[in-house]
Amino acid sequence: MKALVIEDDQDVANYLVKGLRESDFVVDHAADGKDGMLMAASEEYDIMIVDRMLPGVDGLSIIKTVRATGNQVPVLILSALGDVDDRVEGLRGGGDDYLTKPFSFTELLARIESLVRRNRQTPETETVLRVADLEMDLLARTVKRAGQNIDVQPREFRLLEYLMRNAGQVVTRTMLLEKVWDYHFDPQTNVIDVHISRLRAKIDKEFETPLLQTIRGAGYMLRETA
Repeated sequence: MKALVIEDDQDVANYLVKGLRESDFVVDHAADGKDGMLMAASEEYDIMIVDRMLPGVDGLSIIKTVRATGNQVPVLILSALGDVDDRVEGLRGGGDDYLTKPFSFTELLARIESLVRRNRQTPETETVLRVADLEMDLLARTVKRAGQNIDVQPREFRLLEYLMRNAGQVVTRTMLLEKVWDYHFDPQTNVIDVHISRLRAKIDKEFETPLLQTIRGAGYMLRETA
């Protein structure tokens, strides 16, 4: 996959480029907004990571220009501006996700992989999700494992859908708060732990092979245990 990093802080840029290349990405880097705009317009990328505050042309202007051309490349905004209003402005400006500095590279990579995968899907034709013998029917709003019906509540359904769409990838607590609960801040509650525990009891407890894994220090992953 090919990534464009537009970041003027050289230390952050080096960290990003090194980590992405070690994760098998082909990476281009622009150190200011003007170069970033030119590269975004002249090359095709699978993902763009854009700092919000840049010399020359700011990050939101780059994203808006890219979107105005009809380019729907996934864009992850990086910024030291972490207020809710800043996040909302970034997402409404054309960003697909928003990550505040300082950040964990593990989380950044998980978000990138999720954005790229989502961009390659065709959700209008995808009505059934499957992981091992776990099946979710998005139209009927039903969940089955090994043919057995599993009764899940609406929030559990949304949580499981997100995990299934990102099967095999680490999903962080921050990602769950934003994508499942629509929180753009940490409410300092155990709401995720409670729902993960309930969901695990429903989809794993009565079955031989556990699917919902806790990745210590990172988050959760839905996968078939090897």
